[in-house]
Amino acid sequence: MLEDVNSILSAIPAFVLERLDEEQRAEFFELAREERVKWLSDLWEEPEADILSQLAEHAGLPVLQHLNLPDDPRAGVPLRILNEYRCLPVAPPPGAPEDDLHLVTVWPPDGVMDDWILAACGRSPVWYLGPPQKVSETITQVFGVGSSSLEDQDMEGFADSESQEEEDEDAALIRFVNEVITKAVADRATDIHFEPQREALQIRYRIDGELVPVRVPENLVQFQRAIISRLKIMAKLNISERRRPQDGRIAFKLPGEELDIRISSLPTLYGESVSLRLLSNKSQPVTVQDLGFLNKDIAVIDRILARPHGIILATGPTGAGKSTTLSAFLRQVRDPRRRIITIEDPVEYEIEGVNQVQVHHDIGLSFAATLRSTLRQDPDVIMVGEIRDRETAEIAIRASLTGHLVLSTLHTNDAPGALTRLIDMDIEPFLIASSVEMIIAQRLVRRLCPQCKQPADHELAHLGSCLVALHVDPKEVQNGYMLQKPVGCDFCRGLGYRGRVGLFEILRVSEEIHEMIIHRNSSREIREVAERNGMSTLQGSGWAQAKRGITSLDEIMRYADIVTEDEMPPESPDATEPSK
Repeated sequence: MLEDVNSILSAIPAFVLERLDEEQRAEFFELAREERVKWLSDLWEEPEADILSQLAEHAGLPVLQHLNLPDDPRAGVPLRILNEYRCLPVAPPPGAPEDDLHLVTVWPPDGVMDDWILAACGRSPVWYLGPPQKVSETITQVFGVGSSSLEDQDMEGFADSESQEEEDEDAALIRFVNEVITKAVADRATDIHFEPQREALQIRYRIDGELVPVRVPENLVQFQRAIISRLKIMAKLNISERRRPQDGRIAFKLPGEELDIRISSLPTLYGESVSLRLLSNKSQPVTVQDLGFLNKDIAVIDRILARPHGIILATGPTGAGKSTTLSAFLRQVRDPRRRIITIEDPVEYEIEGVNQVQVHHDIGLSFAATLRSTLRQDPDVIMVGEIRDRETAEIAIRASLTGHLVLSTLHTNDAPGALTRLIDMDIEPFLIASSVEMIIAQRLVRRLCPQCKQPADHELAHLGSCLVALHVDPKEVQNGYMLQKPVGCDFCRGLGYRGRVGLFEILRVSEEIHEMIIHRNSSREIREVAERNGMSTLQGSGWAQAKRGITSLDEIMRYADIVTEDEMPPESPDATEPSK
């Protein structure tokens, strides 16, 4: 039922063909229907709405910006057709015959589409054009992702025998899993979670750090075990082993993109829970300027990265963007005269000109073992994905003291905590003080949608209490007029946010802090001295991003490990510190 080249050509207006060269036409033929308008918008640097209007005028079709669904969302149209052609039944406009079949689609229809609709429904369609993103999202919201793949009547209609039925069901499961992954990529998800419940199989995407439930077909639970088995087969895992956790990886290809998917299965009460981490080879290169550092911090980072030796640590919880930060540092120090080697688990960003090593614990290729071998490779810069144990920490410190620039990560809540964490690993304080040059603690908060954000109107009392909790000068209340708030639009899917930006706390190991490390002072004492000397804090970085209109005050208060004093337990000894 897929369109061939002739079918596509018949639905391409002349004004589009005239503006495409031969290579561009070939690329256009590979696009799905819902991708064509955006592709043309990016190619011609014109708004999607303008291109949609031109298409509608050429085809003689009205454009629907708002989709009013009928009482029966399917209107007798098979889900396979709705998903294949990205069309959706809509309620008849005022004055239109109610008996007609009204359908909105993402690209001007051709004769093949009319024939399929007529054969399946017995009625000729009345067509409209709609915004591709809105139409596609509505299809998913109403029917669920992969709904056409698991539609019972589709499998039963083509099954002439028991073996044929099994083959059709297998093909349907393959299509369903592929659609779930493809949809996740389209939604910019970083993770997919398949979570068995008592009477349902829940699927959730992690988008911009938030878990978002995915609408799925009502009959999904009956395919639960088969779906999990399909995922395990793709990762070459043992499908008969359901009592133990398993880990693997999947190479998943999309048009113009290849995903390296890390899979983890975990036995739960109602079946195996499977999590997928999506790593794309098209991940956009990020520079230090793109990350959200303040100008004064960029100057400090530039000075430290220019040094030939020392340790730079990035700290924060899982998913805080530490690997992204280190990859940006590597791109900045990359130079034909420097040999750079990274040791990662997994390799998330491919960097041209850098020797990247994948850790394999099952064959004894751990961080420590690989780092030891790396030192014999004559490197100038070494990046270690994570310092997990004393052995790795000792080798990294020795490498820095022998003339190497070492970048790595630690799991601590703040920058001063990284120093005490290394001491807890039984590393001699004088070695830490002599090798560590800079520590960056970070968090990720959601960016306000640039297309719908609006000025915020916070009450002065509320704004003042937030500034106190942020440890920001109360006089900053006069800058409250600069704050923005989320609204929600089609571009951000009604969330008010799109993408994320970093909040950073940068600790430079000065002479005073050097002495404090040797004397094993606490992280709280080190923090007090660092802040007195001008250390950028997570709270201050968050306030700066809010004043720039990059994120909202509510987002900072929610994600920067901060609570207002009213929410703190009474007489808390940590009332002046960020919650851990």
